Amino acid sequence: MSRPRSSEAHQKVLLAALDLFCERGIEPTSMDSISRASGVSKATIYNHWPDKEALLLEVVEMIHGLDRPPEKIDSGDLLTDLTWILTRKPPSEFESERNRMTASIISYAKLHDQFGKAWRGRAMEPARKAIAKAIQRAMGRGELSPHLDLNVIEAMLLGPLVYSHIFQSERKTAHPDMGPKIAEAFVRAYSNQMHQRKS
Repeated sequence: MSRPRSSEAHQKVLLAALDLFCERGIEPTSMDSISRASGVSKATIYNHWPDKEALLLEVVEMIHGLDRPPEKIDSGDLLTDLTWILTRKPPSEFESERNRMTASIISYAKLHDQFGKAWRGRAMEPARKAIAKAIQRAMGRGELSPHLDLNVIEAMLLGPLVYSHIFQSERKTAHPDMGPKIAEAFVRAYSNQMHQRKS
């Protein structure tokens, strides 16, 4: 069964925009150039996206797998849940594009507040919310102190991943087991059950 023409045009624009964002950068890429590269008229493009930032956000969602329904996990074990959250893998088909675009996305987000807010909401919120739920469940089970600050915990767990992705990947020194090691270090340091087993 063939794909509807509007769906085909949508996908052509996404892929053309992705190629241009990677090759030229985000700022220099215009809707005119995306229209030419995709073979889709600007009028059609604007029927799908109100502006370039909306198109860019959907490109980011696509290459990070954020356009897919969120997966849920509740194993009953904090280490298992955190390891799963911190080792979530985006689509391998876009790995090269993600590596090429990450720095420019962060830079663009700093200069364009509205896009930055939307990007942070889509890129970081799913993992942040999943971590918060896992921590709250662990607190409810008595595995963690109820007095821990969720904001600090989220920063502790997500910060090393951002560092690894941005800086270590550029130097080709990123540790493949960073996620599990971060989860294990946190649980070892803060889990009441772990401390009880040691005492």
